Amino acid sequence: MSGPELYLGKVMHHRLRPAVNRFTYPVYFCRLPLRQLGAVANRVFSLNRFNLLSFHFADHGARDGSHPLAWIEAQLAAAGILADGEIVLHCFPRVLGYVFNPVSFWFCHNRAGETVAILAEVNNTFGERHAYLLHHPDGRPLRDGEVLTAAKRLHVSPFCAVEGGYRFRFFSKAQSALVRIDYADADGDLIYTSVSGQLAPWTVPALLKAFFGYPWMTLGVIARIHWQAIKLIAKRVPFFGKRPPSRNLNPLQENPS
Repeated sequence: MSGPELYLGKVMHHRLRPAVNRFTYPVYFCRLPLRQLGAVANRVFSLNRFNLLSFHFADHGARDGSHPLAWIEAQLAAAGILADGEIVLHCFPRVLGYVFNPVSFWFCHNRAGETVAILAEVNNTFGERHAYLLHHPDGRPLRDGEVLTAAKRLHVSPFCAVEGGYRFRFFSKAQSALVRIDYADADGDLIYTSVSGQLAPWTVPALLKAFFGYPWMTLGVIARIHWQAIKLIAKRVPFFGKRPPSRNLNPLQENPS
C-alpha cells in the first residue's frame, strides 16, 4: 500500500430470525497506512483538525489523542505477534467533525507485506467497545477469504444476546475490498453482515464526490441503527437488556478456525 485509499461501497445487514430484516445502505470508507499518515491531508481531508472529512487520533486505539500506531503495536506485542510492516486502518472518516464506527479493522502486515493479524475494533451506541484480535498462534500469514472466528464479548445490539460467536472473512483485490461478518448463536446462523467497496483515487475531486454523494453519512449511520431498531420492535423481535459495562479494552487473542 503506497498511501491512503478511499472506497465507495455499501453496508449490508441480513437478520434471519425470528423475523427477517434486511437492508443495504451506501457508504464510503478509508484505508489509512498508519506509518504514512502524513500523506492523508489535503484541502478537504485533515488530520486531527476539523474539515469536511478528517481522521482524529482520539477516535481509535487508546482514545487519548496519542498516535494509534503506538496502541496497536502494544496489542500485537502483548500477543507475541510480529507485524513489522505497514498497519492499515479501515474506518469511516469524520464527516463535518462527527463519526461513529460500528466496527473498524486494523490490518497488520509483516515486512513482506503479508497480513499476519487483523484486529476488529467494535463499538456500540452505549459508548463501549471491544477488540477482537484475529491471528494464527504460529504466526503464519492469514489467507485471503480465510474464515476467522471470535466468541462474542460485547453487547452490540439489544436484539441479540451476548453469546455465540462471529465468523470473519476478508477479501482484497486490486480495485475492491469486501469484509463479511456472520454471527451465530446456539441455534445457528442469525445475522449476515458485509462491508464492500470499490477503490477510488485519494484526490480532492474524489473525496468531494464521496462527501456530496453520501451527505451526512455518519449521522445517517446512527439514524439508520435506530430506525432498524424500531422496525425490529414492530416485528416483535425479543429485546435483551444490556449487561453492566466492561472496562477491559484489551483485545482477546482470537484464533482462526
